[in-house]
Amino acid sequence: MRGESGMVGGFEALPFGFLVFVVGTLLLVNAWTVVDGKLAASAAAREAARAYAESAGPAGLALAEARQAAEDTLAGYGREPARMVLEWERPLRFERCAPATFVVRYRVPTISVPWVGAFGGGFIETSARHGELVDPYRSGVPAGPGATCG
Repeated sequence: MRGESGMVGGFEALPFGFLVFVVGTLLLVNAWTVVDGKLAASAAAREAARAYAESAGPAGLALAEARQAAEDTLAGYGREPARMVLEWERPLRFERCAPATFVVRYRVPTISVPWVGAFGGGFIETSARHGELVDPYRSGVPAGPGATCG
């Protein structure tokens, strides 16, 4: 009759270790999703400001082009443009050398992690801002008071 000497104990801990590994992986995926959402929001804000600054106008069309550029950028990142909120700082003036700063807020969905739950109620909001000056050399854009960019 053989004894139990030489048996390895601890096999029952393997499933627990695997669960800890899975939870850790899901936490990393959540963190990367938020970082990627921030990068997408940053690119969308940059493209919105650029589209507004380079638009031929008028002001309403420039704002529509900025919104479309932000939505297209988010779609290019594989993100849902409907979760985006596009805002601007200061009243926008569509005049040469006028500053145009856009803020993009994007709600990033998170995964519900066992033992931890979902962060932020299932969504984390990221935001980014970017500003540009309206093109000083574009024809057809009105010159504002003291329209010097320098």
